[in-house]
Amino acid sequence: MKLIVTGAKGMLAGDLLPLLEDYEVRAFTKEELDIRDEEAIRAALAEENPHILVNCAAYTNVDGAEDEEEMAYTINARAPGFLAQECKRIGARLVHISTDFVFDGSKPRPYTEEDLPKPLNFYGLSKLDGEREIQKHTDNFVIIRTSWLYGHRGKNFPKTILTRAGELEELRVVYDQVGTPTYTVDLAHAIVELLSAPAGIYNFSNEGVASWYDFAYNIVELAKKEAVALRVKTIRPILSEELNLKATRPHYSVLHKDKYRRYTGLPIPHWLDGLERWLSRELRARKNEGDVR
Repeated sequence: MKLIVTGAKGMLAGDLLPLLEDYEVRAFTKEELDIRDEEAIRAALAEENPHILVNCAAYTNVDGAEDEEEMAYTINARAPGFLAQECKRIGARLVHISTDFVFDGSKPRPYTEEDLPKPLNFYGLSKLDGEREIQKHTDNFVIIRTSWLYGHRGKNFPKTILTRAGELEELRVVYDQVGTPTYTVDLAHAIVELLSAPAGIYNFSNEGVASWYDFAYNIVELAKKEAVALRVKTIRPILSEELNLKATRPHYSVLHKDKYRRYTGLPIPHWLDGLERWLSRELRARKNEGDVR
């Protein structure tokens, strides 16, 4: 079976590609295939003729989307719609990654795939419209909603916390946003499991519930256990409004994952388990690079 993966230099693709050894894979970086370029997409799909296209390319700067609406919307909404059209034209399946930010956080229980989306920010709106564009143009799709992704490429929350904890004596982290941190390695495994799933939307994140404060606290505590040299003495919980961020975030965006479990029959790792594995791998990589203080 032949697969195309877009966004090959990204954080998620970095953990997905090693899991696809049983497939014939053509991975495209943003420079090699810009999903905003309709002619390039049409030509690439015509040449490669894949069975499945896994779209890991996205605009993910939540606050930046408030200022760069056109760019965010083109990448997150228009481009997935065109990918869907071209996949349908050649008879391929489209696997696309979406977000918990399609919800407004007003529900007091985990969100199911059937719950009504109502995004609070432009990033969430662009991702929701991307879902709708896909569903408008093809029936052969798998959309995977996930949350609070972190991995080993580029910037992410655990890396930022470790850096700041090594420089500052106090960290200020919001406690009134609750969701589930999700390790890209675990999401990558879920994507592989869902490649041949019945068409539709699937929720996947790690198990458990945390605030950003909980996430930060555990990053620091696990790093201390691994004897990472840190300056931080206090992690202070604050309200979201104290950060004055441009984009409003949902206060609660935990995802209900029974649909994934029913299809795969697989357990889902807890977010703390994912974080421990992330830190272990991150510290090994830093040690190899001579970057552990």
